[in-house]
Amino acid sequence: MSRAATSPRGDRRERTLITPEGLALPITMAPRMARAGALMIDVIIILSGLTAFQLLIWWIAGGVLGGTSLDPDRMSQGVLEFLGIVMALFVFCIWYGYFLVQELGPRGATLGKRIVGIRIAARSSARLTPEAVIARNLLRDIEIFYPVVALLVLTMLAQSGQDIGMLGWVLTGWFALFLLFPFFNRDGLRAGDVVAGTWVVERPRARLAAVLSAQGAAAARGTSALTGVRYDFGESALSVYGEKELQTLERMLRDSPPEALQAVHATICRKIGWDPGAGDERAFLEAFYAQLRAKLEGDMRFGKRKADKFS
Repeated sequence: MSRAATSPRGDRRERTLITPEGLALPITMAPRMARAGALMIDVIIILSGLTAFQLLIWWIAGGVLGGTSLDPDRMSQGVLEFLGIVMALFVFCIWYGYFLVQELGPRGATLGKRIVGIRIAARSSARLTPEAVIARNLLRDIEIFYPVVALLVLTMLAQSGQDIGMLGWVLTGWFALFLLFPFFNRDGLRAGDVVAGTWVVERPRARLAAVLSAQGAAAARGTSALTGVRYDFGESALSVYGEKELQTLERMLRDSPPEALQAVHATICRKIGWDPGAGDERAFLEAFYAQLRAKLEGDMRFGKRKADKFS
C-alpha cells in the first residue's frame, strides 16, 4: 500500500489507501479496545496451550519413566535444569511462532484478531514483510510484557521484605507510557506499529458484494457497445484476482471517475498479459468484472474460495 488519506465522509476511523495497482481502497482503522481484546484472546490461547502441553508431557513422562533409572522423581538437579532450558526454548518458539506464522499468512491476523474482526497491514508496501512482523512483535514484549513481568517480580520481592527503591515507579511509568501511546495518535498506532510501518485495520467480511447492475459490456456477454469488441477472458486471467479485488472493482465501477478506471484498466491488463489499448476502459472492466464474478461464484458452489489475489 503506497498512500493513505482520510476519508471524505468524515468518519475519524475511515481511511482511503491508494495501492500500487492504482486502486482506491477504503479501510477502517481498528478500535483500540478491539486490539486489546484480540491480544488478551491470543495470550489466553497461548497460555492454555502451553499449560495443556506441559501437563501432557508430565503425565506421559510419569507413566513411561516411572520405576526406571530415569524416574522423574529421582532426576538430578543438572538434568532438571537442562529440561528447564529446553522448556524455555520451547515456550520462546511457541510465543513468537504463534504471532509470526499467522500474521505473515494471507489473512494477516492471529486467531484473536480474526475473532474480533481485525488484521494488520503495511502502511508503506503492498505486502507485510517478515522484518515488519518480527519488529512489531519484539517491541510488544518491550512495551507490555517485560515491564509487567518485572513489576510482578518486584511485587513479590517487596512482599518478602526486600527494598526495591524507585525501580517499581520507573517500571510503572515505562508501562504507562507505552500503554497510553495509541491514544496520542490519530491512527491508534502503538510504538511497534510506528517502528515496523504497520497499522491494524478492520477486516472486511468475506462475502461478495451485491450484484452490479446489468449494464454495458457486463450485460452484453463481454461485447463493447462502443467498439464492438468482445472481451473473453480465459481461466488463467480470471485466476489472478479474488473476492476482495472483485469488490474493489465493483465499487470503482460504481463511483470512480474515468481517470481512476484508466489506471485500474492498465494495471489489470499488465497483470493478465492483455494488450491494453485505449478508449474502451469501462467496457473492458465491466466484462472482466462479470466474468470474474461468474468464476468465483462457480468455484464457491464446489467449496472453493479465493479470498484475494494472495490466496
